[in-house]
Amino acid sequence: MATATATLDQASPTVSAPAAPWRPRANPWAIALTVTLATFMEVLDSSIANVALPHIAGSLGASQDEATWVLTSYLVSNAVILPASAYLTTFIGRKKFYMICVVMFGISSMLCGLAPSLPILIFCRVLQGAGGGGLAPSEQAILADTFTPKQRGQAFALYGLAVVCAPAIGPSLGGWITDNYNWRWIFFINVPIAILSLFLTNRLVEDPPHIVKEVKEAAKRGLNLDFFGFGLLATGFGSLEFILDKGQEDDWFGSHIITFFTVLCVVSLVTLIIWELYQLKIKNRPILNLTLFKRKTFAIPFVLMFVLGFSLYGTTVLIPQMVQTLLGYTAELAGFVISPGGVCIMLMMPVVGFLIGKVDPRYLISGGFFILASSMMLMHTFSLDSSFKYIMWVRVYQASGLAFLFIPINTISYSGVPQSQNNDVAGLTNLARNIGGSVGTAFVATMLSRGTQRHESHMVRDLTSGNQAFVDQVNHLKGVFGGSAHDANAMIGKGASTAQAYIYQQMHRQSSMLAYLDIISIFCVFCFCMIPVVLAIGKIKPPSGDAPMH
Repeated sequence: MATATATLDQASPTVSAPAAPWRPRANPWAIALTVTLATFMEVLDSSIANVALPHIAGSLGASQDEATWVLTSYLVSNAVILPASAYLTTFIGRKKFYMICVVMFGISSMLCGLAPSLPILIFCRVLQGAGGGGLAPSEQAILADTFTPKQRGQAFALYGLAVVCAPAIGPSLGGWITDNYNWRWIFFINVPIAILSLFLTNRLVEDPPHIVKEVKEAAKRGLNLDFFGFGLLATGFGSLEFILDKGQEDDWFGSHIITFFTVLCVVSLVTLIIWELYQLKIKNRPILNLTLFKRKTFAIPFVLMFVLGFSLYGTTVLIPQMVQTLLGYTAELAGFVISPGGVCIMLMMPVVGFLIGKVDPRYLISGGFFILASSMMLMHTFSLDSSFKYIMWVRVYQASGLAFLFIPINTISYSGVPQSQNNDVAGLTNLARNIGGSVGTAFVATMLSRGTQRHESHMVRDLTSGNQAFVDQVNHLKGVFGGSAHDANAMIGKGASTAQAYIYQQMHRQSSMLAYLDIISIFCVFCFCMIPVVLAIGKIKPPSGDAPMH
């Protein structure tokens, strides 16, 4: 016994205790607020310039079409950096990469505000989009590493405020700044926020051990960037964003330019997939971690995030455009229609963050898509007589559904993923949301134009002298416009042309309204179809433990 005891005593020092989980030195919520600050600024900038385009065009002596490159250039460079952010982090570290992005975004914002001509402004917007593209995925990955699995829902609620609310309030804020000050201030306001974010990030944020280890290993191997893969990524996603942004304006495949970029996009992305799979085979670090799509808990949330971006950005464009063009609202009033929805999301996010630890996230997502789809059914009751209050409350109801989508989708995306791949998850989910938003915006523009033409072609058939109802209406309006309502020929005489022009104008408004309702119907069906897709994920194991997953 004594010998056995001695043996145990000698062996006991060699038994190593499990390593303590990594925790940041600073308060996690202080870190969360710090990184959310810059992300909110970046996402806001993707929509804030929309309403200022006429002012930018007039100030710089450019046409409205030329000024749209201010938006396109930002979106293209943003789409290129988003999926590559995880790859770049491997070489320089996440904190350093994030700070570089903040610096680039702040300096380029100042240069945008000082730009003396449109070409220089567009160039600065490319730099701004490149800097901004790394902010959202870096923040999401920082939150995933900083908070325990149980706390991630609440942390993503704060992140959700940035990426969901910012597009909703961007047009209102941009319109107010442009009307009361100058369009240049929509860029200048980023500078002090970038400086504050840079200071706080330097003081509070730190890289976890697995990031430090990756950087050291990369330094030993030497800087061996995959220039071919990055070139394919830039060409593929840049071309895709260009197609979506300029397609309707250039009549899609009726344009040789759009056709060329479509072919270029398809060839680049297919080649990129083959190349990335080859990089995995030879055990090189790929730019896109395609192995994540083997996980059902990532692949399905990736699709759901695309649909979320599609619905969020699509309806955010649709509602203000509808009330301005058909109901005569000003840009500021149109912003007030959707802004209460942003307030609703802000109030709902903490609630959903609390529920994510108590309720199966699949049920939350299903409920969110049900609310979103049912809100589309209510939107289908919109007419040219709809009141401001009715449209606003329908948008509020719709926004409550959006709050139930963002946090659970992000939470499921990280389920079972090693901590070393958090950056990859963040980059790809943000890419899905951004591309979904671009598709939604392009979809609304295309369907509206073609739907209006289709309904007009049907309705104009009844505007003939052979239709007694039309003749009676012209006769009535002739009296209103100063002519005689009892002429033998209703189609001639004083006031006849004015009456017919008025009827045609009303027909155009009605056909546009019908086109909007067609778009809403498609959104509705699309959202309902996502509910069975959500349930296909399977049961999610609830997060346990206080330590971040390794």
